[in-house]
Amino acid sequence: MSTVESPIEPPRGHVKVVYLGSVAPHWEVQSGHGDKALIDDFRQRVLARLLLLPKYDPQFRRNSERIVRDAQRENLILEWELGDEDDVVAVGPAVDIAEVANQSPVNESESSTDVEADDAVDAAAPAAG
Repeated sequence: MSTVESPIEPPRGHVKVVYLGSVAPHWEVQSGHGDKALIDDFRQRVLARLLLLPKYDPQFRRNSERIVRDAQRENLILEWELGDEDDVVAVGPAVDIAEVANQSPVNESESSTDVEADDAVDAAAPAAG
């Protein structure tokens, strides 16, 4: 039985999410390279999820996982800088979400329907033109 491998596309851009501190706004989204419109749309979605959440808030974990999935869908390299040298995490398009999820405490209180509903909202968002 043969398997057909799809060609691996190069990343469409690089985005770094930086924690600014405990006073709002808590986050900044920086871009090294990539399509400006794509990066701006991604930045808008990231800030909508994180702007008023500090990194120790339980909602941060859920939203950061959604941001990682969004970056994977958009084929972006995503890097997190959480303020400590040991907290820098880079996530490429081919990285498994479970690998990243194991780097922070697990919160099992969110049901899978919440995540699926949220992903459906992300997918239904109109594309910028």
